Amino acid sequence: MVDNLLNIGSFTIVILNIFLAIILIFLERRDASSSWAWLMILFFIPIIGFLLYLLFGRQLRKKHFFRWEGRSKIGIDNLIDYQIKAIEAGTFEFRLKDSLAYQELIYMHLRNNHAVLTQDNAVTIFNDGEKKFSSLLEDLERAKDHIHIQYYIFRLDGLGNRIYEVLIRKAKQGVKIRLLFDDMGSRGLQRKHFKELIDLGGEVETFFPSIMPLFNPRLNYRNHRKIVVIDGRVGYIGGFNVGDEYLGLNRKFGYWRDTHLRLEGSSLHPLQTRFILDWNQASKNRDIEYSDRFFPAIPLKGSVSLQVVSSGPDSEWEQIKNGYLKLITMAKKYVYIQTPYFIPDASVLDSLRIACLTGIDVRIMIPNKPDHMFVYWATYSYVGELLKAGAKVYIYENGFLHAKMIVVDDEASTVGTANIDLRSFKLNFEVNAFIYDRETSRSIAELFEQDMLLSSELTLKLYEERTRSIKMKESISRLLSPIL
Repeated sequence: MVDNLLNIGSFTIVILNIFLAIILIFLERRDASSSWAWLMILFFIPIIGFLLYLLFGRQLRKKHFFRWEGRSKIGIDNLIDYQIKAIEAGTFEFRLKDSLAYQELIYMHLRNNHAVLTQDNAVTIFNDGEKKFSSLLEDLERAKDHIHIQYYIFRLDGLGNRIYEVLIRKAKQGVKIRLLFDDMGSRGLQRKHFKELIDLGGEVETFFPSIMPLFNPRLNYRNHRKIVVIDGRVGYIGGFNVGDEYLGLNRKFGYWRDTHLRLEGSSLHPLQTRFILDWNQASKNRDIEYSDRFFPAIPLKGSVSLQVVSSGPDSEWEQIKNGYLKLITMAKKYVYIQTPYFIPDASVLDSLRIACLTGIDVRIMIPNKPDHMFVYWATYSYVGELLKAGAKVYIYENGFLHAKMIVVDDEASTVGTANIDLRSFKLNFEVNAFIYDRETSRSIAELFEQDMLLSSELTLKLYEERTRSIKMKESISRLLSPIL
């Protein structure tokens, strides 16, 4: 009897594995490396592999998650059509030559991501959590109409409670508060924790909430974006989440090195639109309708040109990754990259390798400590491969490096939420600012060069002298990299 049950169980597992293999190969049409990685897991560790597939492997059906009828009312659609046609006709007025040199990249983002180009922005760069959040708290205190906040991680710890207290105070003054957080990134946080804010008229939503308490089976397809919009006039975008560790108060990570931007100017309209699209996807019955209050007329604030570019598993194209690729291939002098996770696909790896082999100064900076072990050793493997092509690799030693930044030739740069890994390229919802301004890009490059003084260089000689155990960790992590 027991043998019969075991045989039935084994047969059932085999059938399930075959069924999943058919889905992987014929229906989901993944790239070959990802398909082989999942097939290996399914057939070598059948029961565990099946559970892992349910948690990590299921693809999100391509559909329009983010709809909002108000887009046409604020004129973004018409402006995008105008910009596309003007660039095609060669009549578009680039206010700065810095932008003109990157019109192919601008055009790509316009056509494939509806990322309008704004040319009147003031940009403040933050690479320190204390300064970023001090600025944010001051701007929140000045809010008069509305505050829109979206973070992947929001903790009600010391920092989170400081922000929450300001939100309560502003809600009592009649400011409309909307707070959106990701259910997986902010594990344990629930709407009930914001009862006082909700009772005051504030609204709180979670992205892809779990149907089961304390456990969310949807481990992929998370909203990794970090956006704040205040009165439609001031915005924030970048890598910092909300939590004490982002102030360097976590003993494990120490000082937290990240990059974040404060924006003023017309870029607030597309940034606001991005928040509203995400909010309306998460909201069940409190959708944001169009209102002039969200899109006020903005006086000239500066001269920085930028595009707010989004990507996610709902997108037809891997738009932020394509932007990274285009920046790399357009470089003539140097490419500086900071990322906590460096697990590039073949296209990004090849573009960086070719840049190295053609004499471009390619420098990559990664953290000296892992927050995800397999990801860390896969990162080590990939930077080792680029060392052989002539890249320079720096290990940041002054705490944990979480910045997601690329700058090329002192001319163009990008800062945002997207890491250089398959998860950011395909699985998570991300947002980056692509900047076409010499002064801003040079400032970002200078921050990188300052960080070099706080880093150790990983030379090819040091890499080749790594221990056998490290080589084994790299090999296993590299094999799993398509699903990390």
